Amino acid sequence: MNNVHIIQYTWAGTWGPFTIHVECGECGLTEGIIRDVLKTEFADEPITFEAKEWLPNWWRILFRGGWHAPIVTINKRVIAQGGVIDRGLLAASIRKELTHVPEPTGTVIFSKEGCPHCVRAKELLDSKKIQYEARDVVVDPLAAKRMFTAAKRHIGNSTPVTLPQIWIEGKYIGSADDLEKHLKEKS
Repeated sequence: MNNVHIIQYTWAGTWGPFTIHVECGECGLTEGIIRDVLKTEFADEPITFEAKEWLPNWWRILFRGGWHAPIVTINKRVIAQGGVIDRGLLAASIRKELTHVPEPTGTVIFSKEGCPHCVRAKELLDSKKIQYEARDVVVDPLAAKRMFTAAKRHIGNSTPVTLPQIWIEGKYIGSADDLEKHLKEKS
């Protein structure tokens, strides 16, 4: 799985004869937002975060288009600068990076509450005593993004993704109907 590395460059530091003496409130608030988003939305994901002083690193970030602290990068790309980061932009940028992952491993069913086909698929798996991880795509936006990205690899971009989407032991199965066919072929 790919790691996501977030760096925030704060208005601080020393470089040669220059020293920044003014504390940046936007930098402190941005760091707090980043830490809270990571804790509340991405606690179990492979994400690292560090805050670095801007002045001793100005030349590293300038070549990527960053010049006005606070500057936030994800995997070396500038996603925001010059003001308090937008929570939604941050979360969406992280989700985009996290969708560049391999196929789901194990047995996974992407579903949503109240979906009759999802209920039928879970009942089929339960009847065969197949343990699975259920991921609700309405409650978990990262699960939804991962499901669409992974399913489109198999069904193509012109075919709509339906629910549920199922992988068994890392092998793409598809819908509830596809699961039923797969289980009949196995028995």
